[in-house]
Amino acid sequence: MMAMLHQIDVHGIRLYSNHGCMQEEAIIGSHYEVNISVWANLSVSVQTDELIDTVDYVALYEITKSEMGKRAKLLEVVCQRIMDRIMDEHPAVQKASVNVAKLSPPINGDVERVALTFTAER
Repeated sequence: MMAMLHQIDVHGIRLYSNHGCMQEEAIIGSHYEVNISVWANLSVSVQTDELIDTVDYVALYEITKSEMGKRAKLLEVVCQRIMDRIMDEHPAVQKASVNVAKLSPPINGDVERVALTFTAER
């Protein structure tokens, strides 16, 4: 029998944080948007209708909020920290994708966002 994977998305998490290599970014901060997708077998939760049997999207939000609150120079570090916590704290997750975007980055030009996406599978 084929194992099913179901997708849970938590998109458009908007936060203000102080990531970046420049000193003014540490002081002033920037707006960020984080998008998370996780894949897990949710067949049990479909039967039980119980939160304990699924991947709680509130927990995914709390991981994101917590890790975005810890300053890093590089978005790569932030993405990896979020990914590590998702995979460590949610063993049901078989695959995860984390996208972190800095909105209106301090680039000498008209740039809406810069973003990184990390994807991991067990």
